Amino acid sequence: MTDHSSSDPFYHGTRADLAVGDMIRVGYTSNYREGLILSWVYFSQTLEAATWGAELAVGEGRQRIYIVEPTGPFMDDPNLTDKKFPGNPTKSYRSRHPLLIVGELTEWQGHTAEQLQQMRDGLARLRAEGRDVIID
Repeated sequence: MTDHSSSDPFYHGTRADLAVGDMIRVGYTSNYREGLILSWVYFSQTLEAATWGAELAVGEGRQRIYIVEPTGPFMDDPNLTDKKFPGNPTKSYRSRHPLLIVGELTEWQGHTAEQLQQMRDGLARLRAEGRDVIID
């Protein structure tokens, strides 16, 4: 589990319509693959990672970035830190404990249409090759 000592806030990007005081819990459908129930909740300390989370989340709702507080132990997200970004520069984490929503960022800068398309194309390529595995 991660020993967290920074005072930077944590973020969760999604399309779910939630409110301050709500909890983001395990056992719900993944933000990124319809029908997939995960046993972890994911979050980050970088606005960049949360922005990607909001922009790539499936569904029709508005893209949102919530400010969250973990309610229990958490660890580096092995889907990113072990595979793509050694040392966890994205400050991406996961927990089996709920995340408490303490606020919402209402103004944030998204990626360009070109950047989004490049990311979606890359993810589609991984899926077609069977390499879009989520370590749960």
